[in-house]
Amino acid sequence: MELIALLSKGEGSWAQVSGLMKFGEWDKIVLVGNEFAKNFTHEKKFEFVKIDLDNKLVDLKEDLSKKLKEKFNGLEVALSIASGDGKEHMALVSALISIPVGIRFCALTKEGIVYL
Repeated sequence: MELIALLSKGEGSWAQVSGLMKFGEWDKIVLVGNEFAKNFTHEKKFEFVKIDLDNKLVDLKEDLSKKLKEKFNGLEVALSIASGDGKEHMALVSALISIPVGIRFCALTKEGIVYL
């Protein structure tokens, strides 16, 4: 399965994304974030998609749709939105649905990766 994760403002929530990357068996990892999020590093290979998180909701969704359209091979992706706010989450979920690709929300817990 492919993982897509939002890296928003504040590095505190990036630990969740890092853990998912480390402990998951992913065919591909796509991280979405702004210029600041380009500073994120990890030992696993990932593709970074730069967006302007300050855009209006509709503009953000359209930008995400355009940039993510050809990124996924499967019919379903694991999605982490542990980082970010409601506007960013809505834009990303809406963009993925419009591609179309199915979504399985995922999170890293003490028991391991869970799908919600």
